[in-house]
Formats: sequence, C-alpha cells, structure tokens
Amino acid sequence: MSDSKYDLVVIGSGPGGYVAAIRAAQLGLKVACIEKEPKLGGTCLRVGCIPSKALLQSSEKYHDAKESFAQHGIVGDLSFDLEKMMARKDKVVSGLTDGVAHLFRKNNVTRYSGHGRILNTTSVVVEKGRRQQVLETKDILIATGSKVAQLRGVEFDGDRIGDSTTALSYPDVPKHLVIIGAGVIGLELGSVWARLGARVTVLEYQDRILAGMDEELASSAMTVFKKQGLNFKLGVKVTGARVTKNKCTVEIEGAKPVTCDRVLVAVGRVPNTDNLGLETVGIELDQRGRVPVDASFQTKAPHVFAIGDVIAGPMLAHKAEEEGIACVEQIVTGHGHLNYDAVPGIVYTHPEIASVGKTEDELKDAGIQYKKGKFPFMANGRARAMGETDGFVKVLAEVGTDRILGAHIIGPNAGDLIAEIALAIEFGASSEDVARSCHAHPTLAEVVKEAALSVAGRAIHI
Repeated sequence: MSDSKYDLVVIGSGPGGYVAAIRAAQLGLKVACIEKEPKLGGTCLRVGCIPSKALLQSSEKYHDAKESFAQHGIVGDLSFDLEKMMARKDKVVSGLTDGVAHLFRKNNVTRYSGHGRILNTTSVVVEKGRRQQVLETKDILIATGSKVAQLRGVEFDGDRIGDSTTALSYPDVPKHLVIIGAGVIGLELGSVWARLGARVTVLEYQDRILAGMDEELASSAMTVFKKQGLNFKLGVKVTGARVTKNKCTVEIEGAKPVTCDRVLVAVGRVPNTDNLGLETVGIELDQRGRVPVDASFQTKAPHVFAIGDVIAGPMLAHKAEEEGIACVEQIVTGHGHLNYDAVPGIVYTHPEIASVGKTEDELKDAGIQYKKGKFPFMANGRARAMGETDGFVKVLAEVGTDRILGAHIIGPNAGDLIAEIALAIEFGASSEDVARSCHAHPTLAEVVKEAALSVAGRAIHI
C-alpha cells in the first residue's frame, strides 16, 4: 500500500474525528486524518469546550476569592490580570492540541493539512492553496463538526459583535455585554464575564432558558443566575445589531433597542458541510443541513460514513467521540454500540447543570408512566461544608419496572455526579439498585443516593 493509500480517511480532527482515527489505528487500519486548521482538536479543543472551561475555572476562582473566602477566614485585597488569565487559557489549549498530535504520532495516524473534499467513494482530495493531493482509501469518515449559526440582521464585525470565539478573547471586560441566546454557550460565557465585572443581559427568543433540558432544572437555574446578576429578557425577537462609535445597538421587535459595549451571538450551531463534495457521491442533506446516516453511521453512499455534529442528535463532543468509536468498530468488527439514552449533557456554569436520559416532558409526551425522586443539596453534609447548597438531584424511574429513565442535576460537581446515572442507564439499573449501593460519607454523591431512595419515598435525611 503506497503512502497515499489508506484503509480509512477521516475528514476533521475534532473529538469525533481524532478519536475515531486513533481507535481505527488501534484496530489495525492504516489511517489518515485531514484537518484544515493549523492545530488539531477541532472547535472543542481550540475555540470551544476547553478554552471556555479554562476561563470558567479562572473566573470562578476569582469570584470565590472575592465573594466567599471571607467566611472561611481568608481576607485581603484582590484584583485580577485579564492578560494572564487569557495566557493561561491559551496554554491549556496548546497543551491539549499538541497532545492530539502526539497521539497521532504514537498511533501512526497520518495527518494531512488542508481542506478535505470527497472525489468519489474511494478517494479524497486534500486542498491547500493551489496544492492538491489525492488520497485513495477503502472507507471515508466525515467528522467535520459544526459552525456558528448566523442570526438574520446581525452581522459580525470581528470585534464588538461576534460569536463565542470572539468572546473567548475580549481584550478587556465589557461594561455591558448583551448575549443573544440563553443556551449552553451563552450562559457559560455570560457567567465568565459577569464574574469579572460585566453587566450581562441575555436575550432569548423562547419563553425559557436552556431549551431541551428538564423544565424544572432550567427554572431553578434561572433563579440562581438572576441572583448572580445575570439579567434575562425572554420571549424577545432580535431583529438587528449595529456598531456606532464603539457602542452596539441591538434592535428588538416591538421594544426599545438595547445599547451595550459588546454583543455575543449564541443562537446555536449548524453542521459544517461546506465544499465536502457530498454531491459527487449522491449524498443529500436533510432539512436541517445534516448528513443522513443509518444506525451504523453509513451514509447513502457506500464506504462513506459520518459522525458528530454533522449528523442528527445533540452537538456534544463526547457524543461525537462515542460515535467515532462505534463507527470504526462497526467497520472493522461488524459490531458497534452507543446508547443515546445514556449520553449526558452538561452546562458548566456555577452551579453546574447536568442531565441524562429522558425529561419529564418527554416521558409525558410518550405516555410513559414514571415516578420521581428528588433531593436537595441543602440537606447534604458535604455540600453544607463546602458552602455549595443550591440545587437538587432528580431521578425518574419507570412505574412497574423501576428502571431509571433519566436524571437531572443542578448543583456542585453535577457534571461528575451525572456519570453514575449514565452508567446506571447503560446497565438498565433500577432506582433501587442505586439506592442500595453504598455511597461514601460525606460526599456529594450521597445526594444521588438520596434522590434514588426518594423515588420510593424512602429518603433518609429529609
């Protein structure tokens, strides 16, 4: 097999693409991965999940020191250096993207720099400037991720009006930041800048925040965010935004415009399928611009597969990773597995918000009878010792079988706590299974146990 002939060519090196490439190499395939950006890791590592979490961590530490340390007997003057905060964020990103490059070398995955475009079901061209190189392959995996969704009437100027990438690198703290969209990205970045001193106004078209998450969870979260100083205007339609002399004006249908220093547009993301050559192999996108696939991630075209944000389902890095592994294992062994009911979703605000499985509304719409157990962090010893008592754990179980159907958490370390329920759902566990498992004391995990006990009306500490 020549240097330009492969068993699998992966287009895109985000969490789905690079994980799929590594797993395929572990399974003995000769693998190439095409990436147009200078650094590997996709949106998540470069300008998404990782840099936002780095800033969330830094801003949270500053906020804690400013607002909470005194009750622990820690006192003193405090300030922050935004330039150093940004430098730390960039260092974290660089370390992880370099880590992906190391993993490619370790697993003999060949990286090609440029734009990947499908020529036919057995060849992909790598385009970089005027240079083109054709790679021959047995199979092709599309893992090109997503891009920021645009909002009609709002044009990015690369400075005052921008997307999440811009908001990760503001040169100074805005006096007033307007965020269009009350989803995960808007709330996380809104939290960062609010902690650092910005006045934050969130404009949302729907009548609630965090659409798609459990309604009780979202309602509780909004109460907490308001206490933290975030301002919300729900049920509003933004019709435009413009910049005049370093000030932004956001137009709202039927209401007075809002003036601010910066605008963050966070209205979601759309599949990134530009110039992929899909038409050359007969692939037509669905009405939402996604690549249709079957249960094995096979597209309409033979030997062409797709995973991650370009196909249906939540746009989550870990969902893309698991799809990448399941896809290549299906290609090599004929078997691949992913239980979408056990894929958690997390919002890394403070407190964190996490969900897995079905919401109450979904169960009601499906006509599934369920029972509910709920337990507050206020009644947990570790949470009280930490001074982190906002929130609760809610467990939903099927009537009759007691099988866990979903869980929803708002509170400290919710993103870690949800893993226990994801595992329980994966194994088909009942709420009694979780309730009868010994949880160490004092830990936050006891709140999960108590919520499981509460399903049967047996909670101990309330």
